[in-house]
Amino acid sequence: MNSALKVYQSGFSLSALNTAKTASKSANTRLHQTVTLHDGRILGFAEYGSPNGLPLLFFHGFPSSRLEGLGVLSGNMIQRHGLRIIAPDRPGFGLSTPQPQRRIMDWPADVRALTSHLGLSRFAVLGGSGGGPYAVACAYSLPPEMLSAVGVLAGAGPWEAGTQDVQIYRRVASWAAKNCPSVLTTGSDMLLWILRHAVETGTVARRIDNWLESVDKSENTAAENMHNPASIKERREELLQILFEGFSQGSAAFVEEARLLTNEWGFRFEDVSYDKIQIWHGTRDANSPVTMMRYMAGRLPHCVLREYDDDHYTLVRHLNEILEEIGEEMRK
Repeated sequence: MNSALKVYQSGFSLSALNTAKTASKSANTRLHQTVTLHDGRILGFAEYGSPNGLPLLFFHGFPSSRLEGLGVLSGNMIQRHGLRIIAPDRPGFGLSTPQPQRRIMDWPADVRALTSHLGLSRFAVLGGSGGGPYAVACAYSLPPEMLSAVGVLAGAGPWEAGTQDVQIYRRVASWAAKNCPSVLTTGSDMLLWILRHAVETGTVARRIDNWLESVDKSENTAAENMHNPASIKERREELLQILFEGFSQGSAAFVEEARLLTNEWGFRFEDVSYDKIQIWHGTRDANSPVTMMRYMAGRLPHCVLREYDDDHYTLVRHLNEILEEIGEEMRK
């Protein structure tokens, strides 16, 4: 949840959140869709943009949900690039039911089931942050003719590259997820309970409202909202929904994914034959050190790594350019 909030604080446009307010009123069903998989599990997903646009599956970060797209993708940006964004919840997050003993390599099968349900024979995948490994897994497992493009945006790097640049608290969380997952789950649930109650207090709510108002002023949108005093409160509630949706079933999926992302992913990078995987990464990324991405890019047979002087959160400033590049690949 903290990661998602930092994306907002990085200075990215609040117009995406305004889009969320409109979408929740006029197209709520597009944000809360589900499909039943062959094993009986439910897979939740959201859609943004034109229903007739180029299909791009966006894999949310860690920990997050299908609603992450509301915070980083403005409606105008999606329309400009002619995209239909489809954002599924991974098992245990948001609307998706858990998948016992799941692996990163299980995700492509869920993607295939979802796209079959939607009648898509060809589509692109873009993994953001913790969704990055799942995009690479799709490049490894799915038929090449099924994928129009594969992208990784500030992706979680492979820990097999070495953890010397990984922050100590992330190493501790990884150890706990592997060795005492029930303890980490209980502790995370307690922290989540505290956070949920904290944001309901007047002090925290006012701080969030003040931040939203300050962003309004910086984007010259205050005038259009001044006649609607409930708009700030509504957007605060929508922001909190986006931030907490990934934990709607508790912290178990968070702990499970912490383990998955810090172990081997289940395939050799050298065996990924898809041509080509595009990677965009910040050289000042403390969450996922760029050394990890250089390690992976050097082993993928067909890969383009673009580095920016940004951290994990400010990389979203280049999202328009990134969508342009992946859109060009999709149209080939």
